Amino acid sequence: MKEISFDIFYQLYQNSSLSVLDVREVEEFETLHLEGAHNLPLSQLADTYDQLDKDLLHYVICKSGMRSARACQFLAEQGYDVINVQGGMTAFENL
Repeated sequence: MKEISFDIFYQLYQNSSLSVLDVREVEEFETLHLEGAHNLPLSQLADTYDQLDKDLLHYVICKSGMRSARACQFLAEQGYDVINVQGGMTAFENL
């Protein structure tokens, strides 16, 4: 599985237009999220992943990196190009 540190991801995020997929639950997403991120909770991903564009590289984020790692594994198996953002939103809160 491809992974990226939060620091490197955040530099890219600030300077580029990225497809960011946040797999936290809706309540977590509503409390705090990155601008432009798309929320597809891991608990619903099997039913909603087909909304994603297979032609894009998706950066997958959660709170710490565990749920996003599981989401990346699932999405990669479905043929999506994904990168797990290590540290997740916890790293963002600690900026």
